[in-house]
Amino acid sequence: MTNQPDPATTITEGRAVLGIEFGSTRIKAVLVGDDHQPIATGSHDWENRFQDRVWTYSLDDAVAGMQAAHAALVRDVRDRHGVELTRLGAVGISGMMHGHLALDADDRLLTPFRTWRNTMTKPAASQLSELFGCTIPQRWSIAHLWQAVLNDEPHVAEVAHITTLAGWIHWRLTGRRVVGACEASGMFPVDGEVAWQGDAVAAFDRLAAERGLPWRITDLLPRPLPAGAEAGTLTQEGALLLDPTGTLRAGAVACPPEGDAGTGMVATNTVAPRTGNVSAGTSIFAMIVLDQPPAVVSEAIEMIATPAGHPVAMVHCNNGASEVNTWAGIFAQFVERLGVDVDAGQVFETLFTASLDGAADAGGLVAFNYLSGEHLVGLAEGRPLVLRTPDSELSLANFMRAQLYSVFATLRVGLDVLVDEGGVHIDSLFAHGGIFRTPGVAQRHLAAATKVPVTVGETAAEGGAWGIALLAAFMRQEGVSLTDFLAGVFADAVMSVVEPDAAEIAGFETYHRRQLAALPVERAAVDHS
Repeated sequence: MTNQPDPATTITEGRAVLGIEFGSTRIKAVLVGDDHQPIATGSHDWENRFQDRVWTYSLDDAVAGMQAAHAALVRDVRDRHGVELTRLGAVGISGMMHGHLALDADDRLLTPFRTWRNTMTKPAASQLSELFGCTIPQRWSIAHLWQAVLNDEPHVAEVAHITTLAGWIHWRLTGRRVVGACEASGMFPVDGEVAWQGDAVAAFDRLAAERGLPWRITDLLPRPLPAGAEAGTLTQEGALLLDPTGTLRAGAVACPPEGDAGTGMVATNTVAPRTGNVSAGTSIFAMIVLDQPPAVVSEAIEMIATPAGHPVAMVHCNNGASEVNTWAGIFAQFVERLGVDVDAGQVFETLFTASLDGAADAGGLVAFNYLSGEHLVGLAEGRPLVLRTPDSELSLANFMRAQLYSVFATLRVGLDVLVDEGGVHIDSLFAHGGIFRTPGVAQRHLAAATKVPVTVGETAAEGGAWGIALLAAFMRQEGVSLTDFLAGVFADAVMSVVEPDAAEIAGFETYHRRQLAALPVERAAVDHS
């Protein structure tokens, strides 16, 4: 796009759009200009906690982290553009989907926030999948709520609202209890009109009534809204919550809060049928926008929606790049002890690039990246492992290739079900997330694992914060579909495409068979440690 106002003017005239995403390890804020490209960023690192055998985040930490990310963005605006950020044209909030965030009638949190990472709801997920006639994964909000019912947890009778992390933050900023279409589809089944699916609502309410519960499910759920809908405005209280200095003014219009799956689709321009993407972070998941439903109902395939409400088949793995990040930290500590000054980016680039020199099958090594349970292979808990036989070739290159392969190996299990049994054809994939920041490395391994071309854009590491900013900007578009809007945004985008290499496909197949055969070792580690 040409003849766009300079960023400083966009900011001072109050047209800049803010997107904030609550990722699993980082809260990121991105400010976009009139051309929808990032003009400032800010971030804050945070981590989940494993308390009483439950993965959780403190909501106080969420608010503090949001404030820190916004403060960092304000400093970036000042440093880059020499102006103060006092008002916004629009704002959007995104976050990790699913989980159990239950509030009482006075908006008090009834139990620590149970995140998507927990795999404690199998009885509820199985019962609801049979009741609804579709797959209800263990991560979904309704599975967590029903498991709490099955467990006779005291807080169940007091529940007045359930929401997601993004939905809760959005409510704090705007006073509105709403969620976007994709976020909604990870809470409870939705229909093509972006409403709670009527048959599922009736079936669940009958089930709840049999247990003598004092509520109906639609009384608890937030209102689902499609992309483009206005979802309230930044209130005075919300502006002070976001920016405690009082510099930011109220009044910015807010888009529906979305889940990281939806913002991932937007950030990769994969909202049209037969497009697909892979998002890699603490978890990893693939999403294929469908032109027809899969031929099978399987626990490996869950049905969600694009932010506009179109059906999407999703393959989700609880474990993504966290173990790779941990090992990179170990190597960074080693370098520091040598007295060498090197930043984290150099460490990652060196290690990732080394993997390209490894054997195509990782030299006989096997890595399991399972920090938490993994439903696709039947594990309720995880234990990170590295395995080798006496004749394996242990080298840095093979070690790093095994680690990177492990990020994609379980995803491949679900994709095999989607393609071989579900009859869904995948032409290509768009990948994003920090793991793809080093050009041509993780992208190349993903192409080998999936056997399709993989595209990465120059905004691959910006991820969902940019995606939710685009959804906030989309509210200004009249008479334009989300697909057409994104086509314009991505018209001049710089893209890199890696085609799968036959020798590397064969190498990954060997590695994958070896890892599947070693699953009993992983199970034994869970059982005995």
